[in-house]
Amino acid sequence: MQLANQTAIITGAGSGIGRATARRFAAEGARIVVADINDAAGMETVAAIESEGGTGRFVHTDVTVAAEVEVMVPQTLDAYGGVDILVNNAYFCAGDDILAVDEELWNRNIRGCLSSAFLCCKAALPHMISQGKGAIVNIASVNGVLGLGEEAYSAAKAGVISLTQNIAVRYGEAGVRANSICPGSIQTPAWKAVLEKDPDLFNRLSKWYPLKRVGKPEEIAAAALFLASDQASFVTGTNLIVDGGLTAGLKRMGEELVGEGTE
Repeated sequence: MQLANQTAIITGAGSGIGRATARRFAAEGARIVVADINDAAGMETVAAIESEGGTGRFVHTDVTVAAEVEVMVPQTLDAYGGVDILVNNAYFCAGDDILAVDEELWNRNIRGCLSSAFLCCKAALPHMISQGKGAIVNIASVNGVLGLGEEAYSAAKAGVISLTQNIAVRYGEAGVRANSICPGSIQTPAWKAVLEKDPDLFNRLSKWYPLKRVGKPEEIAAAALFLASDQASFVTGTNLIVDGGLTAGLKRMGEELVGEGTE
C-alpha cells in the first residue's frame, strides 16, 4: 500500500474529485479526514471508505473560515497523531464576465478556492515541518493556465498554482513537498444542474479534447495519489495538468481553419 500508516486531510471530500480521492487514498492505507460543509455528503464518503475496509472520519469544516480550519487540524492530530498529506480540493465557482461579477461574488471565488488553500496549508504546515515530512496537493484547474472565462474562479485557481510553487520552494528543505493538479472538465455532481438544462454538454465539450471525452474523478484521484506518495519523492513545485490533452493544442480549431482555407 502506497500510503500505509499515513494520515490525509482532504477538503471538499463529500463528493466528486474529493470523494474519489478520499476513497483511493483509503484503499492505499491512509487514514482519511473528510472535511466538508455538507455533513450528509461527508458522512456518505466516510461510510463508503469504511465499507471498503478503510479508516476515515468526518470533520465539519468551512475551509474559508480560519477558526474552523484551526479546529480541523487539531481534531486530526487528536484522532490520528499527525498530518502527513493535505489535499486542498474544496472550491467555489460562480460568475463569468468580469463586468457581471460584483465584488462580493469575486471575493467568494477567492475565498472558496485560494484563501481556503492558504488557510489549510498554514494550519497543516507547522505539523509537517515538525515531523520532517509532508505532502500537499492543491487542486487547481486548467482555468488557471488558459483564458476560458469565469474570471474570478480562474484568477483564484491561478493563485493556487503560485501559492503551491512558493510553498514548495520555501519548505522543501523541511521535507515538505507541494504540487498542484490542473484538471480539465471532470464529470462530477457539480455539473448536475447544468446537465439537466443541457444534457448534450459533455458530448459537445468532448470534441475539444484529444481523447474525445471529459475526465472522471477517479483519474484526478490517481494523479493526486502519485503526487502524495513516495513515488513522487523528487517531485515538488510542479503543476500536473490532467486534462485529456486540452491544453496541449487546439486540433479542432486547426481543422476548422483548414476547412475554411483557400485552395
